[in-house]
Amino acid sequence: DGQVDFNALKEELGEFYEVGPEKYELTWSGKQNAKKIAQQDIVGKTLKYIPEESKNPETTENIYIEGDNLEVLKLLRENYYGAIKMIYIDPPYNTGNDFVYKDNFNMSKEDSDKREGETSELGDRYTVNSKSSNRYHANWLNMMYPRLRVAKDLLTEDGVIFISIDDNELDNLKKICDEILGEFNFVECLIWKKRATPPNDKNIGRIHEFILCYSKNIDKVNLGLLPRDEKSIARYSNPDNDQRGPWVASDLSANGKGGRIAKSCIYPILNPYNNKEYLPSEGRCWLFNKDKMDLWIKEGRVDFRENTGAPFLKRYLSEVRQGLTLPSIMTEFGYSQTSVAETDKIFNKKGIFEYAKPITLINPLIRVGIPNKNEIIVDFFSGSSSTANAVMQLNAEDGGKRKYIMVQLQEETDKKSEAYKLGYKNICDIGKERIRRAGEMIKKENKDKEGIDDLDIGFKVFRVGDTNIRWNYQNENLKSLNYKITNGDEEVQTTFNVIANTSNDISDKDKLDFMPGTKDIDVVYEILLRQRDVPLSAKVELLGYIGKRTYIFADSFVVCLEENISKEMIEKLAAINPLPIKYVFRDSAFGDDIALKDETYRRLNLLIESKTGDRKKAYTIEFI
Repeated sequence: DGQVDFNALKEELGEFYEVGPEKYELTWSGKQNAKKIAQQDIVGKTLKYIPEESKNPETTENIYIEGDNLEVLKLLRENYYGAIKMIYIDPPYNTGNDFVYKDNFNMSKEDSDKREGETSELGDRYTVNSKSSNRYHANWLNMMYPRLRVAKDLLTEDGVIFISIDDNELDNLKKICDEILGEFNFVECLIWKKRATPPNDKNIGRIHEFILCYSKNIDKVNLGLLPRDEKSIARYSNPDNDQRGPWVASDLSANGKGGRIAKSCIYPILNPYNNKEYLPSEGRCWLFNKDKMDLWIKEGRVDFRENTGAPFLKRYLSEVRQGLTLPSIMTEFGYSQTSVAETDKIFNKKGIFEYAKPITLINPLIRVGIPNKNEIIVDFFSGSSSTANAVMQLNAEDGGKRKYIMVQLQEETDKKSEAYKLGYKNICDIGKERIRRAGEMIKKENKDKEGIDDLDIGFKVFRVGDTNIRWNYQNENLKSLNYKITNGDEEVQTTFNVIANTSNDISDKDKLDFMPGTKDIDVVYEILLRQRDVPLSAKVELLGYIGKRTYIFADSFVVCLEENISKEMIEKLAAINPLPIKYVFRDSAFGDDIALKDETYRRLNLLIESKTGDRKKAYTIEFI
């Protein structure tokens, strides 16, 4: 930053200070705070359901979330802990022009607005990370570290994460991944050829980027395979007279180093056609012992070359793995320009989004990361939603039921861009519209394919917002939050009951319990976020036969927002079949009737315990 580092100058001149205990580690300015941020809970925040932006919300299992991805990851941690099979992210590369997030969640909108360049018109916290800053690398690491720490919690034990990156931060990214995920859980550093030809404006034409792959637990990972292409199948061109099909000749020996040399695998093999014996080359051994070798020679699985008489192994196409492993050097997986062509086609307009990764790259990563075709992938730097596009395309190809969660900050588009001129004011607008258009395009292109009508091309939209509930801990802090009351005449009723939007119409109990402008559905989803292992895609229903404000989600959790509770209502709640595993009530609904509240708790709690037996759940009855 234009200042002399005198300690560094002295070291260059041969003068060194004594230092404390040293160890091999990556450290930077702000690392301790980054660790602290990763562990801090999100207070006073929730996810608000936006039905008018959603597509097929009643049936879809896909989720799109607008907001700061660190806040979102923390909000999802309870519901999706250990439930995500794969994460793919394409974070800012730290080129000097990229945004990084400012993780000061205690800063009010008014305060952040005063900091020029650190907030958008939407109130989001981010800034450009200039290369001239002394904290250039530290800023990027402070952004990435807590997000990866929280993301790890979401992965299943056999889950994997793929991270696209260039060489600006590759070494630092690998080091923090080694620290967070474990060096032993490193899977591979993939090299993606992103350009067909090298640029001529540099000393060396860089045509590649990297994709780091780490696992949650390397001992439990079982990656999938890519489909065999015509080129790989053509290798198995030798015909066979038996039922095993075409084969390819393969080496019958293996490297004998590293403890593989054993007397049982070093012996002469007799060629019955020329009566000559053959031994493995020096330092090598046969693949198996003599008994198995004799059997395979008898079965014709081991044969001898006509020109040399040496033995070789027949590898049959029908007996090898029915797919290809992902290569570490990815040379035929699309280029950067491929993604531009993809978005141009989807929007029927050039220049909408120019920095996405191509589907031809993401598709094979998903094939490998989610081999069973029925798991969840998360992308928390989702951009134009290439990952969601790839999930739908892949499901259409193989009939899979993979699901996605896209997370994106409402980062503004350039006012001079084609996207802005077409009405896409932020990146989320582009991402959601791409999913809508891509889904319809995929169904149209595959209209004659069996089962295509069942393809999930919908998504539920959620947005990070302030809490809807006046929790006890908030008290005076609530006054500093920026709440917005929508004018009642402009409010469009989209789902369930809406709490009145003017102070005159809000009941005293609703004023006591909820924030102005809150919808019942917002309260239901906020409570849903506090439950373990319940996806945001869970079905939410109004139990109209019980009351006007009683709901059930995931067929198991009842949220009773009625202002007054009666014994008749408790009878109906107790009679729900199948029996829910949890009931949530408003504390104010019982008023001063402590006896009714106690009776409700005891009756429903005993009822649940009698049904669950040894599988008792904590907090089966809650009051808010």
